[in-house]
Amino acid sequence: MDSSARNIRIVIADDHTMFRDGLRRVLETDPHFQIVGEAADGLEAVRRVRELAPDILLLDLSMPRHSGWEALQELERLALRARTVVVAAAMDKDEVVEALRLGARGVVLKESASELLVDGIRAVMAGDYWVGDVGVSELVQAVRRIVSHLGRAAQHRNFGLTEREMEIMAAVVGGYANKDIAQSFCLSERTIKNHLTNIFDKLGVSSRLELALFAVNHQLVTHDSSLGGSATNKVSTSAPRR
Repeated sequence: MDSSARNIRIVIADDHTMFRDGLRRVLETDPHFQIVGEAADGLEAVRRVRELAPDILLLDLSMPRHSGWEALQELERLALRARTVVVAAAMDKDEVVEALRLGARGVVLKESASELLVDGIRAVMAGDYWVGDVGVSELVQAVRRIVSHLGRAAQHRNFGLTEREMEIMAAVVGGYANKDIAQSFCLSERTIKNHLTNIFDKLGVSSRLELALFAVNHQLVTHDSSLGGSATNKVSTSAPRR
């Protein structure tokens, strides 16, 4: 069923009662949003998600007793169907990527207009990632930094990717634009785009950000995701998705 044709069931997790009340009032102006529960800490958030099976969990990260970060890890372990949108006072790009890596599907800052949160909820329900106005290329660069810090070897499972597709995927995670990838492998940009289309189809992703997150989550790239080029070769905010 189309998510826009039915109620979207939401749990709000934040340790500030006034913020929860305000968020409830804002969201309940939309007839398709139904607030089914609230939580004041991470433990309660996980419990509410298990009990109520909401579509969306709106999760603050800075809560007492059990933080939102710990809740994200627990929800990822339990593999519950609720999609988490982090609603935080402030986050740097590395924290945004780490939240997405732990299973969050969206990030919205508390200072954002309420319309941005509504758009984010709808985007996440449609199966997309939502990062507000944070540039995709900035997040890809943050993914690269996290990969370098992980320093783990890639898993043997390659999801049907060829060796060349694995190389191109690693270059995308490294933050390189199609033009630079093509030059490195002595291929045309069209060929690189065709490879990316195949990679997206095999992995079930639809953007460079989703590809980077998938690769990090499944340890498909090592800490060396470099073409050996300079920082000026990195992907720009206007780079094509494929």
